[in-house]
Amino acid sequence: MQVSLPALKAFESAARLGSFKLAAEELALTPTAISHHIANLEARFNVDLFHREVRKIVLTEVGERLAKQISAGFRTIEDAVDELGRVSHAIRISTTSSLAALVLIPALHEFSEHRPELSVEVSTGEALDNQLYHLSIRLGNIAAVPASEIIRYETFNLYGRQQIDLLNANDAPLVVFTTAWKNKALAAPPLEQWCRQNGIALSKIVVKSFDQELFGIQEALAGNGWVFASSTLMNRLLKQQQIQQCQTQSIQSDLCYYIPNKENIHHQKMNDFIAWLMQKLNQ
Repeated sequence: MQVSLPALKAFESAARLGSFKLAAEELALTPTAISHHIANLEARFNVDLFHREVRKIVLTEVGERLAKQISAGFRTIEDAVDELGRVSHAIRISTTSSLAALVLIPALHEFSEHRPELSVEVSTGEALDNQLYHLSIRLGNIAAVPASEIIRYETFNLYGRQQIDLLNANDAPLVVFTTAWKNKALAAPPLEQWCRQNGIALSKIVVKSFDQELFGIQEALAGNGWVFASSTLMNRLLKQQQIQQCQTQSIQSDLCYYIPNKENIHHQKMNDFIAWLMQKLNQ
């Protein structure tokens, strides 16, 4: 049975406020309109919803039951609308654990100062999510990624708790942490090329690998060796002087950070975040 939603709203308001007049004020209607809506409901169901008394209305037993159910229903609708409003102001990001921990999450307060009405939720993982307002930031091979999707070209260098001149270092080998990606399709960090570029013999290095850059960086921060890592992840630690770059030249890698289908993103808040992120990554 179809029932007029305005009639239900008029009844719910009158029942909650105990007055046709107050219900009319709340709904921007006239008391006559409220009375008309409720009369239609009563005629449709052949029941009395209110006892009309002088200067007041009192719910009947049937009216009390209906009011309770309708009020619960409207609260459910209002909660759903409120939740939708919160979702519409949220940007959900999925990215690598290393980029999330070392770059995105520490910098989110800056974006919040820039756009306080937006919230940003960060998760990690490799699965792409095509939901509205979901942004994937991925590490990939430059050769396999359209140039329009790239937000940062990746360079690598050696970092540690203290600077070191490898060309003049003693004969003791150095422990260097690097990354062996879980995704075997990704280009390896260019450690050998970097050694050749800087005139460093591989025999001076004892290489230890993790499957995430974050772990090697933590080892270097703990003073357990040096890490061959991306400049993207190290910039904040360098600025905060938590770690030092060795006296060597950085090397361009075959890797980049990119946003799949970036050119097809047309939501203003998403593009605002992307613009801020690209500035942050490339400053």
